[in-house]
Amino acid sequence: MKKIVSIAFLCLCLAATAQTSAQFKEKYQRQVRSAGAAGVGVEYILDKWKAAFPEDCDMLEARYAYYLAKSRSDEIQVVNAEKYLGQKPVLSLKDSLGKKVNYFTVPVFNDSLFRISQKCIDKAIELAPNALDYRFDKITALAAYEKESPDMAATAMLDLIDYDASAKPAWTFQGQTVSRGDFESAVQEYCYLFYKTGSANSYESFRILSEKMLKANPKNVLFLNNMGAYWQVAKRDDKKAAKYYKKVLKLSPGDETATANLAIIERNKLKKK
Repeated sequence: MKKIVSIAFLCLCLAATAQTSAQFKEKYQRQVRSAGAAGVGVEYILDKWKAAFPEDCDMLEARYAYYLAKSRSDEIQVVNAEKYLGQKPVLSLKDSLGKKVNYFTVPVFNDSLFRISQKCIDKAIELAPNALDYRFDKITALAAYEKESPDMAATAMLDLIDYDASAKPAWTFQGQTVSRGDFESAVQEYCYLFYKTGSANSYESFRILSEKMLKANPKNVLFLNNMGAYWQVAKRDDKKAAKYYKKVLKLSPGDETATANLAIIERNKLKKK
């Protein structure tokens, strides 16, 4: 009888001390606030969390964030440009010949740690394919990793758009339902990221994504404006750019973006005369 009571008491103790995934998440978030994304104590909590809940998506996203932060460092590099990755230089000096030298903060990554972060978020995507959180985590990391040539990030976005068109999933973000407009706005955020990067390759990614969205909805003014910006800024072809802006104004009279950019094009015409 005493043995049965002891076993029952032990079970009650284990039940009382067992932690839920939410409790692990709370501990993890508290430690990150205190020590940083890859700070002291974070890995210990993540290992305990993984042992208790090996297929928990919150745990996988946390491990992704840990290894991504651990893989990344920032370097000051000289780049022969007025802007790099959409940013202004952190410092500009003159060399011995009086030529301006621009210094930029550039992210660099440890490849092996970055790959681990990607495996973690890929597993979360596999377990919850309709959660945009994890897909955006992956694409954002890829864009930072690839810098001027966001080929993998753009491919991941194209795959996402294809999946949206074919499967018509009930998207969620942080547990909340995502509307059609929200999805398109999210795609536009990545288009803007590629546009802001300002390299030849990133401009092409910007164009390809915008054209992809226009195939599904040729009257979407967001992406029509994007195409105008592509021809106006990346290709310096005001004539082609104006065609897109005029399409926008037919669909949405008074659109501020199209109106402002057409005004710039008209001023350029006057300067050339």
